[in-house]
Amino acid sequence: VAVDCTLGYGGHAQEILPRLQPGGKLLGLDADPIELPKAEARLRAFGFGSEIFTAHRSNFAGLSKILVQAGVNGADIILADLGVSSMQIDDPARGFSLKHEGPLDMRLNPQRGQPASVFLQTIDSHALAALFVENADEPHAGVFAAALAGKVFATTSSLATAIRAALPRSKKSDSDLSVRRVFQALRIAVNEEFSALETFLRNMPLCLNPGARVAILTFHSGEDRRVKKSFEAGVRDGAYEEISPKVIRPTAAERNSNPRSVAAKLRWARRPA
Repeated sequence: VAVDCTLGYGGHAQEILPRLQPGGKLLGLDADPIELPKAEARLRAFGFGSEIFTAHRSNFAGLSKILVQAGVNGADIILADLGVSSMQIDDPARGFSLKHEGPLDMRLNPQRGQPASVFLQTIDSHALAALFVENADEPHAGVFAAALAGKVFATTSSLATAIRAALPRSKKSDSDLSVRRVFQALRIAVNEEFSALETFLRNMPLCLNPGARVAILTFHSGEDRRVKKSFEAGVRDGAYEEISPKVIRPTAAERNSNPRSVAAKLRWARRPA
C-alpha cells in the first residue's frame, strides 16, 4: 500500500502505480477540489482502475483518518511533495503566481479559509513581520509588514507593486526575490501549511507498517527544518530505524530541465521492520 499525500497532477502517482503491481494499490490525497478530479481522470485514462488507485480529497494532515476510511491498517510507502503544484501556480485565477494578473487568493482549497487579500487586511504589522521571518526568512520583514498590514490589495500585481515600492532603491533582482518571499510567506500562512505539516509528521509513525518508508520533498527552509527535526527525533525514540544521512538535492541536469526543482530538498525515513 502506497500513499501519495500530495497528488497534484498525478505525476508521482503515474510513476509509482506500475511499480505496485501486481496486488498493490495507491491512495492519492489532495485538498484541492478543483485539481483533484482532473488528476483522478488523468490516471484513470492511463488504465489505473479503482481497485488499484483511489483518490481522496484531504489535506495530508488527515492521513490517518483517510487510512481508516479506506480500511487500511498502515502504509508501506508514503510520499509527500510539499508546496504548490504547477497547475495551481500556472492558473491566474488561483492567485499564486506573478506571471499573470489574478485575484489575491492563494488558497489551496478555495472553499476553506480566507483569501490572502482578507488576511492582509486583518493582520497587524508586528504579527505580519514575524510571519515574513518565520515563513520566508525575509530580511526586510519589518519594512514590508509596515507597508502591507491592514491594506487592501485585490490582485497579485497590486501586491507585487506595493512590495517593490517599499524598497524603491533595491536592484530588480533583489526586489524580485523579496516579492517571491512575501508571496510564499502569505501562501504558507493562508493555508496553515506549517501546522498541517507538524500534524502530518507527528502522526506519521502510526501510519507506517513495519519496515515502511516515507519520503518528503520540501521547498522552503521552514519545511525542511521541521522534517529534519521530526526524523531525527524519530530515530532517537525508536519510531524510525534509519533516516537519510543528509538532505538530497536535485542534480544539475534536473535543475536545468526542471527549473522549479531548484529549491527541492528530499529526506526519507524507514520504520523498524
